Amino acid sequence: MKKNNLLKRLLSFTRPYLGYLFLSLFFASISVSLTLYAPVLTGRAIDHVVGKGQVDFNALKVILLQLALIVAATSFSQWLMGLFTNKVTYFSVRDIRTKAFERLQRVPLRFIDSNARGDILSRVVVDAEQVADGLLMGFTQLFSGIVTILGTIGFMLVINVKITLLVVFVTPLSLFVADFIAKRTFNLFKIQSETRGEMTALIEETVGHMKVVKAFGYERESYEKFEEINQRLEICGIKALFFSSITNPCTRFVNGVVYTLVGIVGAFSVVNGFLTVGQLSCFLSYANQYTKPFNEISGVIAELQSALASAKRLFEVIDAQPETPDPSDSVVLTRTDGSVELSHVSFSYVPEIKLIEDLNLSVKAGQKIAIVGKTGCGKTTLINLLMRFYDIDKGKIIVSGYDVRNLTRNSLRASFGMVLQDTWLKAGTIRDNIAYGKPDASEYEIVSAAISAHADGFIRRMPEGYDTYLTEDGANLSQGQKQLLCIARAMLSLPSMLILDEATSSIDTRTEIHVQKAFDEMMRGRTSFVVAHRLSTIRQADLILVMENGRIIEQGKHEELLLRKGFYAQLYNSQFDV
Repeated sequence: MKKNNLLKRLLSFTRPYLGYLFLSLFFASISVSLTLYAPVLTGRAIDHVVGKGQVDFNALKVILLQLALIVAATSFSQWLMGLFTNKVTYFSVRDIRTKAFERLQRVPLRFIDSNARGDILSRVVVDAEQVADGLLMGFTQLFSGIVTILGTIGFMLVINVKITLLVVFVTPLSLFVADFIAKRTFNLFKIQSETRGEMTALIEETVGHMKVVKAFGYERESYEKFEEINQRLEICGIKALFFSSITNPCTRFVNGVVYTLVGIVGAFSVVNGFLTVGQLSCFLSYANQYTKPFNEISGVIAELQSALASAKRLFEVIDAQPETPDPSDSVVLTRTDGSVELSHVSFSYVPEIKLIEDLNLSVKAGQKIAIVGKTGCGKTTLINLLMRFYDIDKGKIIVSGYDVRNLTRNSLRASFGMVLQDTWLKAGTIRDNIAYGKPDASEYEIVSAAISAHADGFIRRMPEGYDTYLTEDGANLSQGQKQLLCIARAMLSLPSMLILDEATSSIDTRTEIHVQKAFDEMMRGRTSFVVAHRLSTIRQADLILVMENGRIIEQGKHEELLLRKGFYAQLYNSQFDV
């Protein structure tokens, strides 16, 4: 996206707040007008001081009073201008950030899986702040700068036309200098934002998995990787800062030349009687005020390069392709019989690497289906396809007689309950986490679910019981406790179908026996898919699917598969040494 289009799109987010924008411009005009009128009074005051014993004190008192009122009114106008400018800026950036977060809720999991979480976090938080800084500086200094330029031209024309034309024709050179430099800073700021995203991703990854880092002695490698990114950030940051920083000195040099020319030409005008000393003082003040906005605008241009680079990264999130919308005639799955059928299903994450090909499966209502196989054989992928986290490439998946592509995603996913190997808890109370999928659950339902999951005991031993506040991802709980809460969350919802992906992997054997009984009770009459590595937990399954390279190579009950002495039998015997 070109910079002009980026800026146009960025400014489109200010449209709902044009009222604040006009108010900001109005008070900027008042502030600048009063500021520009002050040199006129100063010039008059100088002309009233003719020489020793010839000072008109009465006139000076009136002028000083007027100056005091102007200073007070100017300060109040600047405060109001800043207030409304802040509202426009932060409301607009809030909307951009909200739009980005909303899009993240709608993108397919493929987008989340293919981008580092830290980089996504950096885009939505850090880059949004960079945009806010750029907009704030832009609105504040651009408005007042433009009004100042127009106002000073008007005041200077009243005093002397020739000197005014000299100032007007020479000063814009500073803008050409600023534009020349700005064209070279955009790419530098873009690289800086991308590198900052890399660093955020690395820090998030390292801090979030510090136990693993320490357990494997990866501190030095992690530090070296951080140092490498940090050095790249330093280099591109220094370059971006250098090129953006030389803008101001260059424009100040041009403006200094203008001020000098005005002083020289004005002095000759005073000598020849075309100007008074007070008028020359007033004109020099205007020349200084006229050139100042050009310095500020050049700074705004440099800051906008950083803001536009960050906006580009934000818009990449907003423009990410969302999930294919549910068809207008999609069916809301309200009642399910629990039947699931996969017909000639093919799927791969990357087109070049085949994973699941021509997979066929028929599951009757209420059956307990166990899925086993080597790591990477497609067990979890099959679960992702059932939940429509990913859409299949070929074939059909039919749930309760409906092709899943003809069902609304929300109703399909609501019919499944999931307990995964990777636990996730939000920052909040234990009660809130158990009721995550059913916010209106009663206290009795929450406690009953916790008891069924064998979590009630440790919850009541917590300082505040069910009101104990959990930090992000339940960091103040053990892995087993977190998994019990996830199980309780699924038990509370009691959906018509269940998916258990290594759901008891972090629980001790004794607790697992109790939880397995609870699962058996919960799965009674419900279709369930169980991904398991511990084969002892699936002996009673109605059907065991043995997967390899995305295909079902064996299926049957536990005893049948053992008698075949195939892959399942080898896998089972390797675990139990029988």
